[in-house]
Amino acid sequence: MPLLEVINMSHSFGGLQAVSNYNLSLEPGQITGLIGPNGAGKTTIFNLITGIYKPDEGEVRLEGTDVVGQRSNQIAALGIGRTFQEMRLWRHMTVLEHVKMARYSKLSYGLFGAFLDSPKRRREEEASAELAMGYMQLFGVDQFADQLVVNLPYGAQRRVEMARALAMEPKVLLLDEPTVGMTPEEMEDMISVVRKAHERFNLAIFLIEHRLRVVRELCQHVQALVFGQVLVEGTPDDVQNDPKVIEAYIGEQEIDF
Repeated sequence: MPLLEVINMSHSFGGLQAVSNYNLSLEPGQITGLIGPNGAGKTTIFNLITGIYKPDEGEVRLEGTDVVGQRSNQIAALGIGRTFQEMRLWRHMTVLEHVKMARYSKLSYGLFGAFLDSPKRRREEEASAELAMGYMQLFGVDQFADQLVVNLPYGAQRRVEMARALAMEPKVLLLDEPTVGMTPEEMEDMISVVRKAHERFNLAIFLIEHRLRVVRELCQHVQALVFGQVLVEGTPDDVQNDPKVIEAYIGEQEIDF
């Protein structure tokens, strides 16, 4: 049974068919890439899987259970974490606070314990901070723990977002263009970070990326999306050499993976 399975998912915005009969099967430890021109529907698929939108038709199954209709926070708690193309970071919070925030769904001391500053609250908060520091070390941002996240370089902010997503301990991680806006050096660092996280936690990863070299470096399986439909899927080499993908993605030029 796939870890994450999407079955015949469709969604429209008014008269615009954004996603049509989309299917995905993601096994534990698998990295699948989703490529396509701007406006193809890639981020819409992420939003449908994570509960930001509700599909008009179809199912989204996590470990065999359909999660369609559940709220985004409920789906995240079940084990689907994500990052965003446009980073969702808060200007007034430190790096440590950002990563600790992802642990709040795991805490059990409740409102009563918070008001009374109970021993249970102190134990759980200390454990949460320790775990957050571990994820920050993994992504090389632990030295920025007490700094406001907006003061960090762009590439480091992206790694903070990754650390926050992993602190939720997801079974499936959705990465929406993790290298967007990065320099070539920052891109290489991010490839290394994603590979390290995948190997350490045996994560299933679903990756949207325009930089096709990143897809080739990381993904075992690739889907090419055009106008909300999968045009072709297979290995990066299969997709790279498919004439339909070349025409739809970048015209008659050769795809540079």
